[in-house]
Amino acid sequence: EQSFKYFETYLYGQKIDINGEISFKFRDAGHILGSSILEIWVTEDEKTIKLVFSGDLGMPGRPIIDEPEYIEYADYLIMESTYGDRDHPPLKESAGKLIEIIKKTVLRGGSVIIPSFAVGRTQGLIYELNDYYEYNEVEEYMKIPVYIDSPMAVAATEVFQKNSGVFNNKTQDLILKGDNPFRFENLKYIKSTEESIALNKADYPKVIISASGMATAGRIRHHLKHNLWNPKNSLVFVGYQAEGSLGRILLDGVKKVKLLGEEKDVALEIYDLEGFSAHADQGFMIKWLSQFKNKPQKVFVVHGEKEVAEIFSKVIEEKFGFETIIPKIGNSYRIDTDNIEVEVDVEFKPDVLREDITEELENIHAQFTSLMEKSDGFLDEELLKTNYDILKNRLLELESQLMDLNILVGK
Repeated sequence: EQSFKYFETYLYGQKIDINGEISFKFRDAGHILGSSILEIWVTEDEKTIKLVFSGDLGMPGRPIIDEPEYIEYADYLIMESTYGDRDHPPLKESAGKLIEIIKKTVLRGGSVIIPSFAVGRTQGLIYELNDYYEYNEVEEYMKIPVYIDSPMAVAATEVFQKNSGVFNNKTQDLILKGDNPFRFENLKYIKSTEESIALNKADYPKVIISASGMATAGRIRHHLKHNLWNPKNSLVFVGYQAEGSLGRILLDGVKKVKLLGEEKDVALEIYDLEGFSAHADQGFMIKWLSQFKNKPQKVFVVHGEKEVAEIFSKVIEEKFGFETIIPKIGNSYRIDTDNIEVEVDVEFKPDVLREDITEELENIHAQFTSLMEKSDGFLDEELLKTNYDILKNRLLELESQLMDLNILVGK
């Protein structure tokens, strides 16, 4: 927390000038909350070049988070390649399979263990389970507890709930209708170590979602230790498993594994649901690259296993004719300002800009209207007792910002 004073926060789309020579802009990468594509402009000797760092790109059509933004120009591009060799199955297909796995496991008296990344993946799982439990006629036997057992995941979910302004339209619509997608009746958030230990002493069917996502650390290792041996249980992977991680070792089919000093039989059923991945697959990354209106001088392919990066580099070269480089640790590269294609000036279109601002104003008006309509219902004694100061502070901040806007547009 001591480091927080060294950070400054900015919104997506704000262009920030650092010193007259370097400026940058964060764009939504659609991967996890706050994930960003970075556009950087560097001016030297009256020449400006633009570098774009893709960051981890997300997949379109995912819950909660908006889709990745497209970029039109770059002189140099640093491009991720995590899933550069494959495409993902549809999310809804994987979500449906997860429900079927839970049903099958519960009917035989077992529990479902899900290693999950604390930020992004866990919240996506909660969203999908909320959708199942809130909008379906659920059989009585399926009304089992769903535990989120990761201090970081619990804290991250609280952060999500404080930043709903960057959620996608579908999720915001749910919230405006009164459905908090991070709450449903049988969802339980575990915080203390004692509660976590008690889960493995409880002999009833349940779902445990715990970090880390690759089972390399965290409480998930304790849950695996107590559940791997039982053939009634199921282990469901919902994210990338790196080489050498416990998750990859289990996926590769080992029959025994040493865990927390003890050798354990691996007898439970193991599933891998790639459709939950928050990383863009090859198909979407190709679509994202196709939106560039110029040809970057070079594309640096990073953030992928060696073979995957090589496959993706070849695909980029064949489809677009871009020169690609796969950097190695310790490599350095000189950014050449010669032969740079000048970024085409965006034509000034006042009607388009006016429409954009009007749409933002309409969105704000709709949210205020929704709050006013619901105020009699939610401003009860319990809420006022526990959250009055938070509500008051947020409203004062909004009031101040609205006054600043009125000054800006005043004549």
